[in-house]
Amino acid sequence: MKILIIGAEDRYARHMPEDIPVTRTIEKIFLPRGASDEEIIAAGRDCEFLAADPMTKVSRAAIEGLPHLKMIHSEGVGFNGFDVEAAREAGIYVCNCKGANAGAVAEQTILLILGFLRQITEGDRRERIGEQMQMKETMMVKGLKEVSDCKIGLIGFGDIAKATAERLRGFGCELYYSSLHRKDTETEKAFHVTYLTQEELLSVCDVVSLHCAVTDDTRNMVNAEFLTRMKREAFLVNTARGDLVDNEALVQAIVEERIAGAALDTVFPEPTTIENPLLHLPEGFENRILFSPHVGGATASSMKRSHRILWQAVQDMTEGRRPENIVNQL
Repeated sequence: MKILIIGAEDRYARHMPEDIPVTRTIEKIFLPRGASDEEIIAAGRDCEFLAADPMTKVSRAAIEGLPHLKMIHSEGVGFNGFDVEAAREAGIYVCNCKGANAGAVAEQTILLILGFLRQITEGDRRERIGEQMQMKETMMVKGLKEVSDCKIGLIGFGDIAKATAERLRGFGCELYYSSLHRKDTETEKAFHVTYLTQEELLSVCDVVSLHCAVTDDTRNMVNAEFLTRMKREAFLVNTARGDLVDNEALVQAIVEERIAGAALDTVFPEPTTIENPLLHLPEGFENRILFSPHVGGATASSMKRSHRILWQAVQDMTEGRRPENIVNQL
């Protein structure tokens, strides 16, 4: 048996669960992220399994060029780069590590909320250039907002949004959510959240946090109309996918002071290019966006959970069992 892995060999070695037998017996073939269709087909022609970073492109051409392939498994939760329909047509399972990074990304969400509210990057910069008192005086006059003073809205209410809601409870803030389908009363009570339509949520919340998948309906959902519906003093948080946001519309909303700003762990396209307009706000607006380099799910614990799920799926299939977390439901 063989598995083609598109990703860093040292990362797989570090997080591989030694107690799952197939990890010791299967032949592993590695390719770097960004491998072409031709490279994938040449390296994986005899492989039954393929594991890849969620952002890796696994195209229809690549899938059709791998005749023995039985399963494509995301190393994480996302599977944006995989041609799921082509895999379904070929009878190939596409699986992900559902829930593995929920707690880690929830922590990152809260970090970004706190970092934006407390102006953490500007404070750090000005402290380093001898302007500690000037920054402190500005903050004391303006008045920093506490999380407990905020109405926080979660768009989407899957594993990560639920983990975020759990962790925000201790801050004493009001929590709202919107989703395609409203949850049952017991779930809302358990997570102390109130359902609002997306339009209602945008109009009342001080923090709008994205927790939904990228689909044809959600791609660029954060557009000019979406941002116009937000409160002027509100800010956007994105720890989901950069594809959800129209970059130009976000820049325009910030520069025109229609929203306070944004805190982003994910940016489209990825990797972030130096030409991205989000990196080039006009003078005086530089601190209106707080960035982190898409590391919300990159904790050691999250990676270990993900790799355990991935390798267990391979083990299950080698023993004739259906894998867990199938996203294309054959």
